[in-house]
Amino acid sequence: MTSTSEGRRAKAGPAVKAPIVAGGHTRIRPFNTRDTYPEQNLDNDLCQAVVAGNTVYVRGQIGQDLDTSESVGIGDAGAQAEQAMANIAMLLEEAGSRMEHLVKLTIYLIDPRYREAVYRTVGRWTKGVHPISTGLVVSALARPEWLCEIDAVAVIPEEVRA
Repeated sequence: MTSTSEGRRAKAGPAVKAPIVAGGHTRIRPFNTRDTYPEQNLDNDLCQAVVAGNTVYVRGQIGQDLDTSESVGIGDAGAQAEQAMANIAMLLEEAGSRMEHLVKLTIYLIDPRYREAVYRTVGRWTKGVHPISTGLVVSALARPEWLCEIDAVAVIPEEVRA
């Protein structure tokens, strides 16, 4: 098992890389696609979230445990949305923000029939927050087992940054 910077115990899997600063912005959980998508011929340096000024941009999250890279909720869009929202909450906290500071969500579905289950889940996580949201139906996501993907934008309030 590995420990994350927050002191909580992570499941067995790759160690969480410390944030890095590149281009003047903090990159949360940097990774390379050759490790994340070994079946594809990719070599891109990415991260799960970027803090630019007081804004946090969270990469599209799916039904995947960020600590183990294991897909969860296969065949269950609601369970995948639950994992995606848990990932967003964790990444916002690692970036110095929280769910109540969400500004915008973009929700991608591969089938409009998943809308109710996914939006019900998202609604539980955002109750009382009132972010703006855009929903899209797309033909596919990066892996065939992924049924939804959710990306987020949040802020870090001045009182937190001070």
